[in-house]
Amino acid sequence: MGVVIRRAGESDRADVVRLLDEAFQDDPVSSWVFPEAEYRRRRHGALMEGFLDLALSLGHVDVTEDGSAVALWWSVPAGEDDDAEEGPARLRAAVDPDNARIEEIARLTGEAHPTDRPHQYLHMIGVSPGRQGEGLGTALIGAVLERCDREGAHAYLEASNSRSRALYERLGFRFTGSTVDLPDGPRLWPMWREPEPFVTDGGGTG
Repeated sequence: MGVVIRRAGESDRADVVRLLDEAFQDDPVSSWVFPEAEYRRRRHGALMEGFLDLALSLGHVDVTEDGSAVALWWSVPAGEDDDAEEGPARLRAAVDPDNARIEEIARLTGEAHPTDRPHQYLHMIGVSPGRQGEGLGTALIGAVLERCDREGAHAYLEASNSRSRALYERLGFRFTGSTVDLPDGPRLWPMWREPEPFVTDGGGTG
């Protein structure tokens, strides 16, 4: 049986934030942003909600019907981002004003983000810890990549570990050549995907 995916909205806010908070609570990047474990447990959800707000305003959010996996996508146009300077500071102010690392990671990833072509940006994908390894994340990504191929659109993301990087490579993403190195923290691998020839169920190309 295939994975049923639907578009999430405001009514899903609490469930999506809870899932992202659970999925990324011990992630190396989250641990870098919030080094102290108890403080991270208290403030991490606010950062996830901030990311959800960005996805709802700049793109869309896909969730599996059973609520066990979610993907946050941004639709990024070509050209320089007019919000590149102020956006990270606003995110920090909204989530945790005393935490400079929120602004720092937003700026570093923003500087690495391609601006020459429009694309779909997979900002985050989270799977409930008890459901990881079932292919839910691949199904969520694949649904958007199929549309990208059909429309001739590009896609972009940052892999946060070697395991996810290998998965994304299988889906057609390629490392851009320059890592994002968080100061005294983990490394991110920006990855870009060219659209692939779209194959219809009848075997032709679209």
